[in-house]
Amino acid sequence: MRRTSLLLAAALTAAVLTPGVADAAPCNGYVGLTFDDGPSDAHTPALLNALRQNGLRATVFNEGQYAAAYPAQVRAEAAAGMWIGNHSYTHPHMTQLSQAQMDSEITRTQQAIAAAGGGTPSLFRPPYGETNATLRTVEANHGLTQVIWDVDSQDWNGASVDAIVQANARLTNGQVILMHEWPANTLAAIPRIARGLAGRGLCAGRISPQTGRAVAP
Repeated sequence: MRRTSLLLAAALTAAVLTPGVADAAPCNGYVGLTFDDGPSDAHTPALLNALRQNGLRATVFNEGQYAAAYPAQVRAEAAAGMWIGNHSYTHPHMTQLSQAQMDSEITRTQQAIAAAGGGTPSLFRPPYGETNATLRTVEANHGLTQVIWDVDSQDWNGASVDAIVQANARLTNGQVILMHEWPANTLAAIPRIARGLAGRGLCAGRISPQTGRAVAP
């Protein structure tokens, strides 16, 4: 019995001292995983479950119309540790709008997300990545940092699971990738994305409002 106890103690000591057993691998860099176009009852719960199960955090860029329609999902995003950004109210081509219309799109989304319990966003992603000087002025008036992306997963364009995984494999420290909450292939890719990042010593980080780059949470 004593021998068994000693062996057990030795095994526990080895587990504690062995790197990777008791502690996660260190982060050699951070990347920004982003998911646009939510929230929804149809897709947000599955996305949040997949991210949590794979130890990932992400920035979700919510449309104001959906934040207003699905406030419980905004709260679920916040409770799951996601960062919530502004993606306009109705997803228009912002550069085709007047400054007053731009302001309305952003203001209403800020209000909808805050009212739903998601806090007041500090990040703004313009729909389609389209921007101009007028839009940047409106963003600045709201204290928002514009976030485009370094890598486009093409999930919105029917990219396969393999292609989405490969797009994430191109990320380097500080970079941001565009994904969306609704493609089934994106959801299916998440476990492989997590393994790929871990294998390269990269961790999912937040996007800095100061620089627009991925940094430590």
